Amino acid sequence: MIKVEHLSKKYGDLVVLKDISTEIKKGEVISIIGPSGTGKSTFLRCLNLLDQPSGGSISIDDEDILDKKTDVAKVRQKMNMVFQSFNLFSHLSVLENLTLAPIKLKGLSKADAEEKSMGLLRLVGLAEKADNYPDELSGGQKQRIAIARCLAMEPEIILFDEPTSALDPTMVSEVLSVIRRLAKEGMTMAIVTHEMAFARDVSNRVFYMDQGLIYEEGTPEQIFDNPQKDRTKTFINRIRNLVFNINSQDFDLYALNAEVELFCEKQFLAKKLRDNLLLIIEELLLIYKPLLNDINLQLTISYSEKTEVLELVCESDGRLFNPLETDQLPDEIGLNLIKNFSSNMNYAWENNKNNLNIIIKK
Repeated sequence: MIKVEHLSKKYGDLVVLKDISTEIKKGEVISIIGPSGTGKSTFLRCLNLLDQPSGGSISIDDEDILDKKTDVAKVRQKMNMVFQSFNLFSHLSVLENLTLAPIKLKGLSKADAEEKSMGLLRLVGLAEKADNYPDELSGGQKQRIAIARCLAMEPEIILFDEPTSALDPTMVSEVLSVIRRLAKEGMTMAIVTHEMAFARDVSNRVFYMDQGLIYEEGTPEQIFDNPQKDRTKTFINRIRNLVFNINSQDFDLYALNAEVELFCEKQFLAKKLRDNLLLIIEELLLIYKPLLNDINLQLTISYSEKTEVLELVCESDGRLFNPLETDQLPDEIGLNLIKNFSSNMNYAWENNKNNLNIIIKK
């Protein structure tokens, strides 16, 4: 359905995309992942001609959309785009946002456009908001309206540019649920996303982009469980782990908690598991606190989707210190709490470092 050959994009001397060639078949869902600044959004914008490519070719249903004779407006009706910033018209009601383009561009009557738009609002669960204005909606609701507005033009392909990045974490799942439904119904989609669990669940293929090109592509199982190339391996390992280094008693506990919560939300971990992890970290830091000006403490949190195991590793240098030995602690309350919220704990002294491994109880 989409064929890209030797696509490139430059801004002056800055090369953003270089020599990208790929195909997307009808009904495929492609997730595009990778570090920031590697051209993911630019790739989508070039597909939709919001950014003019510097070189190469793009064909939609065998039609070269870079040909000067191509009707770009018609192409965009076939291949629509949902942005991270919603782009709703604030002076129009929700229903008016959906009916504007079908009436103006497709020549639908107002009655037909409204009937169809109400059906789409029901699809995204927001029919009751038809007469509301965008400023009266939450971020998640606005993005669902943006998806419904996109569907109102009956596209064959939808491009999603980080559709959840501007949302509060509590609203992410409602938007992803709508995209999952579209995937089940066979909509062809390319999705730039940082939601790795979602990408793994919804995609037929995953593109890992780095250095301005599709560095590696494959099935979700291949990319997330068995990546072949070094940069892919590094990226996948980083998103599955959160590392926090502490070398002072004056460390920023609020920043640590915020990063831990964000990590848990991105892994779609249950609230109970997240709360258990936060409590264990808090109690451990109280135990380690008297030593923090003299040692380097590294906390590593990792989660395995395959085994559904959440693990906390505490590694510290300096003198031998086993936080599980009660005779070194001011009291046993904190240690008992850690034990209650852990399913397994193991301490070892290796290579002049203290290593404590904790499996968080579900």
